[in-house]
Amino acid sequence: MLKIGHTQYKHGLFLAPMAGVTDKSFRELCKKRGAEGMTTEMVSSKALIFNDKKTNILCRISDFERPCALQLFGRVPQEIAKAAILVMKYQPCAIDINMGCPAPKIAGNGDGSALMKDPDLCGRIVSEVRRALDSEGYPDIPVTVKIRAGFDKEHITAVRVAKKCEENGAAMITVHGRTREQMYAPPVNLDIIKEVKSSVKVPVVGNGDITDEEIAKHMLEYTGCDGIMIGRGALGNPYIFDRIAYYLENGEKMPEISDSVKKADIIQHMTSLIAEKGEYTGTREARKHIAWYIKGKVGSAQLRDEVNRAETTEAVLEVVEKAFGNRDA
Repeated sequence: MLKIGHTQYKHGLFLAPMAGVTDKSFRELCKKRGAEGMTTEMVSSKALIFNDKKTNILCRISDFERPCALQLFGRVPQEIAKAAILVMKYQPCAIDINMGCPAPKIAGNGDGSALMKDPDLCGRIVSEVRRALDSEGYPDIPVTVKIRAGFDKEHITAVRVAKKCEENGAAMITVHGRTREQMYAPPVNLDIIKEVKSSVKVPVVGNGDITDEEIAKHMLEYTGCDGIMIGRGALGNPYIFDRIAYYLENGEKMPEISDSVKKADIIQHMTSLIAEKGEYTGTREARKHIAWYIKGKVGSAQLRDEVNRAETTEAVLEVVEKAFGNRDA
């Protein structure tokens, strides 16, 4: 049992924030399929301060997906603190600070993983957000951070950053076991997650390369981490959370998910996207998710090509029918 603030998580199974992917519709589906904790897509602190409409939309959290943290990015402590107070109206279970995004437009601007080069700044950011929440009447809202192993091989700073964040009030630390320079390859370094876990007293969540229940269990056992966060492993596979929980509880693998269940979930997901974003945008965003679902199926290359070229909801659903409609295996 993992406890962060007043929220308890049975196994500590978290969906990772992924820009352009983990919107409310996808978070709700993952929650339905066993994810215990959510985090919004990363939100710009500066844009929130300027009351950007699109940015505020990213902050919406439905009752079904709670507990859900809201992730902020930036590099100016006072700005992130101000943004944290602004988003309290969305009632997140925690404020998570992005210190790991490797995207060039984020890190190149000094945000995200670029913060890993300055552990003291990381600490000041956590301190400022914690102080703001306390002074504005939100002492029970935890501040958490998501970090990487470091920025590059010259800056393997995860342990120092973790300690600074803990000293300044962080309630949980999620570690992706690669540097920014490594992006998403080579294989995740479990030793750095293990080092962070042994260096702090607050809960540590491991992240990176978790694609099935056996890998999840190995990360938990090898690193001693208190929970795991899954990003790319959930793409087209929201069932990974249920599968991991089943494996941890029973010591055996859960039966395979039928195509009829997958088809129903895809249609539900697509319907939710359209309701949230309109038919044009919702249909187009659904295409990438369906392409992930199709991966590994017979004729998947052709099916992915068809879905990526589909211009209407009906055309997308035709591909779904081809892939999942007449099979139940």
